[in-house]
Amino acid sequence: MLIHVLGSGAGGGFPQWNCNCHNCSRLRKGEFKGQARSQSSVAASTNGTDWVLFNTSPDILKQLQNFPAIQPGRGLRDTGIRSIVLIDSQIDHTTGLLMLREHHQPLEVYCTEPVYQDLTTGNPLFKVLDHYCTVNWHPIRLPREDAPGEAFQVEGLRLVPVPLRSEAPPYSPHRHNYHVGDTIGVLMEDLTTQKRLFYAPGLGQIENHVLSLMAEADCLLVDGTFWAEDEMEQAGISQKRAAEMGHLPQSGPGGMMSTMAPLTNPRKILIHINNTNPILDEESPERAQLEAAGIEVAFDGMNITL
Repeated sequence: MLIHVLGSGAGGGFPQWNCNCHNCSRLRKGEFKGQARSQSSVAASTNGTDWVLFNTSPDILKQLQNFPAIQPGRGLRDTGIRSIVLIDSQIDHTTGLLMLREHHQPLEVYCTEPVYQDLTTGNPLFKVLDHYCTVNWHPIRLPREDAPGEAFQVEGLRLVPVPLRSEAPPYSPHRHNYHVGDTIGVLMEDLTTQKRLFYAPGLGQIENHVLSLMAEADCLLVDGTFWAEDEMEQAGISQKRAAEMGHLPQSGPGGMMSTMAPLTNPRKILIHINNTNPILDEESPERAQLEAAGIEVAFDGMNITL
């Protein structure tokens, strides 16, 4: 199984277009050891030709241009994209669907019922696409909130969805009113090699049923949005805390670092990095702490082979 990181940043990317925080301003001035990042999305394949997209960011066109393998060029109009899995209905994970409207067949989209509701009401992307390529919706089923949902197969992958405690988008009818399926994680398993990767760019908290799936994985590609719970406040940007925005910070008691510490088997990689996060600076003490803990930071164009 090959996982290609199309984008590794959080909403707005890095540097964010209107932000002059410590990280963004230094990157623009060339005073920063690190690299720019587009908004979070990954592609997975078991044969290198047929690909499943996990999220479609607003940066999708540039991301696809930077990844020739996803355009095999077998015909006048062609793509290696076979299916799309949406882990939530956030703008930075779904807006790219509009950029794929020229597709000559319906987009095969897998998502939960709450995400489908958001994308036909509060942010009706699916209804807009009805005037173009249209969408074939495949429901992701989550019978319980404290256990993995129904597994399904896509392009040689067995996908096990798991409900996550996180926040629905501001335009969702159930913002601040948790619904099972607002956000999911996905355990991807290559049906040939049985190698597994757990993908969850949005993790508000890690419950036991989520931790069990993480422990089964050969690789974790999980939420790296914030370093600290009060990071946005420290940066002078917002009073909102990480938990309010549905993200578990890396540092502190119960943070991502301490949660992953007992998991000795999987490779550990953070994705969905916010522009304020000090780990973007490769010379920062926070980045050194991650490296000492054996945790990597995803970057645009990163390939993970399992």
